[in-house]
Amino acid sequence: MFVLCLGLILFILPHLLREFGLRDKLRNDLLGVGPYMGIYSLFALAGLGLIIWGKSIAPFVMIWEPVFELRYISSILMIPAFILLVAGNIPMSYLRWQLRNPMLLGVVIWGFAHLWANGDLASMLLFGSFTLWAGLKFVTLRQVNKSTIEPELTWLWRDLIAVVAGAVVYFLVYVSHGQLFGVGLAFN
Repeated sequence: MFVLCLGLILFILPHLLREFGLRDKLRNDLLGVGPYMGIYSLFALAGLGLIIWGKSIAPFVMIWEPVFELRYISSILMIPAFILLVAGNIPMSYLRWQLRNPMLLGVVIWGFAHLWANGDLASMLLFGSFTLWAGLKFVTLRQVNKSTIEPELTWLWRDLIAVVAGAVVYFLVYVSHGQLFGVGLAFN
């Protein structure tokens, strides 16, 4: 469990530097942009690696028993989660203009969906941490990233791309979830 917790700290802490008021000081005053981005990336990648390894070796400690018959709700929640994840990586669309950070909202939904279906301690640490982190970032960045740009009708095409691409990614993850993560999904 230590490896998982260390990975979560190494991944999430650098992503909260703005909220702690340290990002600009480190990036502009102390390190410079290039070294800052390199160190930031190393911490995030090391954290991600430790999260994956830590989750795989964590002992199974059941905290609560999810209702087996209702686990399909997680699969349904993952559809908008993937659409929002894709929308967060597409240039300005209506979803992005309206939500400002759709990818973070997608991570929140992803986390809730997985918390709904997993009651073990390692899963609760992993998905709970990401849900709290993304929820905090979503709220704080909405206050920072106030757009003065007016939406355009052509942006709706990008939303359509996000919906189609998100549905394709959902399908690919859905059919391979068991092979990738060792856990089959609700409709299987």
